Amino acid sequence: MATQASLTVPAFEFRQGDSPLLVSMPHSGLNLTAEVQAGLSDQAKKLPDTDWYIPELYDFLESLGVGFIKANYSRYVIDLNRPYDDKPLYTTKTTGLFPDILFEDSPVFVEGKAPSDEHKAFCKEQIWTPYHSTIEQELARLKAKFGYAILFDAHSIAAQVPMLFDGTLPDFNWGTNAGESCDVAIANAVTQIMRPNYTQVLNGRFKGGYITRHFGQPNDGIHAIQLELSQATYLNDEMATRSEYQLDDSKRAFIQQQLKDVIEACQHVSF
Repeated sequence: MATQASLTVPAFEFRQGDSPLLVSMPHSGLNLTAEVQAGLSDQAKKLPDTDWYIPELYDFLESLGVGFIKANYSRYVIDLNRPYDDKPLYTTKTTGLFPDILFEDSPVFVEGKAPSDEHKAFCKEQIWTPYHSTIEQELARLKAKFGYAILFDAHSIAAQVPMLFDGTLPDFNWGTNAGESCDVAIANAVTQIMRPNYTQVLNGRFKGGYITRHFGQPNDGIHAIQLELSQATYLNDEMATRSEYQLDDSKRAFIQQQLKDVIEACQHVSF
């Protein structure tokens, strides 16, 4: 008989801000449900596809009056940046609402130990739905207060992931769904504030996931942009090669200042 699923911590943390900007962090969670934890492969137990340290890198948000929502559960429990119906976002190989392969193209779960359909339904109801409902409600509140709202979807990824893309990613990978999810003024603001020591691309391999594509409705006064930050900009390189993930303090100061400049640039966009 299947055990009743439960959450040991809240699905996410949400803080309201006093700015037109809301930052979403859907892939930084580290918690697991009991059923997912029991079935993980040895490699998946290291949670290698996590957006490591994103909340720490953006720990200045409250000082700027910027609200945020961050997931508490791992993407291996449920991927909050995928649609509820799990329709593919990319034509190339990728992972879905309930990932069954790692970015290194090996199984997430031991054979026969993937979560049950009952567990998946529970996660959609208790994690995915309230996360997205909270974003929707907060963007509506911000739009009512300021006349518009901006959603900044904050992600990170290893610089090299052969299953997903060739070669090495630029440091900053901006996604605006090919210009459809936000006014061009926002894309201009963030790309023009970049220091020359960081590389960047707009709508390259990453054009924005479900959150960006769904919520970004500029004609309705709600804008969304995704940043996929290369983890080479802030992780300890040597440890990362061993699937160990540690902030590099010498890199952190520089990347945080750049991220702060980016967030302030978003705040200062006017329409």
